Formats: sequence, C-alpha cells, structure tokens
Amino acid sequence: MPAGPRAPSSSLTAMRRIVSIAGFFVLAALWLGPLPARAEGSFAAHMAMHMGVVAVAAPLIALGAAGTRLDPARRWPHAVAPIPASVLELIVVWAWHAPLLHHLARSSTAGIVLEQGSFLLAGVLVWAAAFGGAPSPGRRAAGVVGLLLTSMHMTLLGALLALSPRPLYDHLAGAGSLSALEDQHLGGAIMLLVGGVAYKATGIPVS
Repeated sequence: MPAGPRAPSSSLTAMRRIVSIAGFFVLAALWLGPLPARAEGSFAAHMAMHMGVVAVAAPLIALGAAGTRLDPARRWPHAVAPIPASVLELIVVWAWHAPLLHHLARSSTAGIVLEQGSFLLAGVLVWAAAFGGAPSPGRRAAGVVGLLLTSMHMTLLGALLALSPRPLYDHLAGAGSLSALEDQHLGGAIMLLVGGVAYKATGIPVS
C-alpha cells in the first residue's frame, strides 16, 4: 500500500525532468546552432530563433518547473501573475522589435545576448504564471487571459511585419534570394503562425 501514492509522484517528477531537459535542448539548438549566424543577415531566421525561445523552449522549461520548488509562480505568486507577466512580455517583445534595439541585437554580441535573455525570461514568466503556482479556478482563468493577451499582441506584431508595404528596418539587406521586404514578410508570417497560434491554442485548454 505505501508504494501506491509514491508511484504517481515519481512518474510526474520524471516527466517534469524530461520536459525541462527538452526545453534546454531546444535552447541549445537555437543558440548554438546555425540560427544566430544566419540571423545577422536574415530577419526570418532571427524571428525563428525568437519564436523558438518564447513559444517552444520557454513553455517546456516552465512546465517542467511547475509545481516544484523551482516554480517561480509558487515562490513569488504575487509577482509572477498571468496578466502582469503577459504585459511584461508585450513590452519586451515590442521594444526589441523597435528598429534601434533590433539593429543592436543583430549587430553586436552583447545586444543579441541581452535580447535573447530577456525573451527567455519574459517567456518563462508568462508560461509559469499560466501553468504554475497554487492551483485555483481564479488562477487558471487568469492564465487563459494572460496567454490569449500574449497571442493577441504576437498576432498584431506579426501582421504588422507581414503586411507592411515597406521594410521597417533600414539595415536589412535581405536574405539570399529574398528582398528585405520579402524577408520581413516571411518573419512576420513565422510570428503569426508560431507565436499567435501557440499561445492561443495552449491557452484555451487551460480553462
């Protein structure tokens, strides 16, 4: 009889570890693979790296930590709340897509390290706020709102980039056979498909 209650806990702990490890493997592939070098001359590659961090690696890391002593929403429930975390990510994402900061991230090592680090931190906080913390109906509902709000601002920015009639970043030279505008449109489409859909699709079942 004593072994019964421990088995699910052990299984859940193992699953969390696997999910966390998968998140860090994704980060390693994004940051140590070919994308950083390609992102210097390709807006679409830069966007793929961005979406990989906030919509793939960050949720895996946050889900792996949810309910454990490493869960930021459990340790700091008032600071890591769904709506403030979503607003923080909105500020971080839109700020780094302003031409000046975007150019900094693509033209200097310090810039891209700061950009990617802030993307990861903001992303983990959004997902941790939605899925971590002490379970309660109110927190789950706030988690839905936070993820849907994030989906909305990702969709809006993606649409702005994908539908703009001119390049928004003067320093872009285009990537390969793509013009600067086509490269920007492709990057915007990646944000629309990966960013907007991931937050919306994941937020709906939380309720």
